[in-house]
Amino acid sequence: MTFPMTCLGTILAILCGGVCLVWLGRHREISRARRHNPRLTPWDARPPAGGRPFVSLLVAGKDEAQNIGACVRSLLAQDYGDFEVFVIDDRSSDGTAELARQAGDDDDRLRVLEVHQLPAGWAGKNNAMAHGIAQAAGDWLCMTDADCRFLSPAALSVAMGYALAEKVDFLSVLPNLEMQGFWENVIQPVCSGIMVFWFNPAKVNDPRKRQAYANGAFMLIKRSMYQRIGGHEAVKDKLMEDLAMAQRVKADGGVLRVVQSDGLVSVRMYTSLARILNGWSRIFFATFGTKRRLAVSLGVLLIMGLLPYATAAAGWALWATAGKTVWLAAALAGSAAAAAQVSVIYRFYRLAGACAGLCWTYSLGCVMAVLAILKSFSKHRRGTAVHWRGTAYVGSKQAT
Repeated sequence: MTFPMTCLGTILAILCGGVCLVWLGRHREISRARRHNPRLTPWDARPPAGGRPFVSLLVAGKDEAQNIGACVRSLLAQDYGDFEVFVIDDRSSDGTAELARQAGDDDDRLRVLEVHQLPAGWAGKNNAMAHGIAQAAGDWLCMTDADCRFLSPAALSVAMGYALAEKVDFLSVLPNLEMQGFWENVIQPVCSGIMVFWFNPAKVNDPRKRQAYANGAFMLIKRSMYQRIGGHEAVKDKLMEDLAMAQRVKADGGVLRVVQSDGLVSVRMYTSLARILNGWSRIFFATFGTKRRLAVSLGVLLIMGLLPYATAAAGWALWATAGKTVWLAAALAGSAAAAAQVSVIYRFYRLAGACAGLCWTYSLGCVMAVLAILKSFSKHRRGTAVHWRGTAYVGSKQAT
């Protein structure tokens, strides 16, 4: 028994030493991101008054009575000037359309459309957006979600100014995450970090890299580019149509940019532990698409997130009882890796707008993210339906 345990202690010490080095290397990545990754603020440059393309702002919503009013008011409050707003009510049963009209208060820039049926082969949001865009007049299309709010009246102006100055075809502004309560603050940053792991903004913004990503909270695209990639018809059955559209834009040679929001756009994704786990399991399933990516994400969470603590706890306990040097080495390596992790997460949370004081809960967030990924694995079973906004899909096909 002595040799296997000694061998295990050595392996754990070596693994945690490597994990510690990886975490320390992340400090350099965060410093680079602070210097080079674009961050748009309400005070950034805007397009000249005489050179403003007409923009159609579009939001699709299903049973969004709690959110649609605040969303519509924030859109109509934009100072851009040359825009219209479309709200497309996707088969709601809670009065979403009427509440959107009330929020508009007879503003002639607002049109509320209602979709009553979902054609076969379409995801609900894609069908609603296609319905609205078909009637929109904008040279540029700005798509957002009903649970989003434009925090600043300058949000659209700043985004358009950046897109025009940088000659961007498709711009996605990453929203500030509104996180209220313990579980939102613990889990949301960890799951968002998994997305950054796969879709690093620096690589997404590099035309030489294959990575492509967009966030449906704010997508600004030239109509000509939208038509070139086939519009929503080309991604009609995709539950993560934002990612699919970004991939098509980049594959077509378009200029894709993802930038951070600093006071422009916000979203509160989920409001309870159950909704957080269910929501992120759907996102992981629809975004990663394969069991391989889910398995890699799971492995990263277990090794980078949880192994240091497990090794430190086991190492200190076994060293105290057995007195073996190898377990002291494992305990020290695990503790060092955990300390390096917390130092990096503190800086990452500050950069992402999360509660940096909760950096010590990262391991708990990893446990919850592991549960969400395991739920995603279960959705890969043949015939399993994925429920999204009240509609069930089997694979990529509408079920009910």
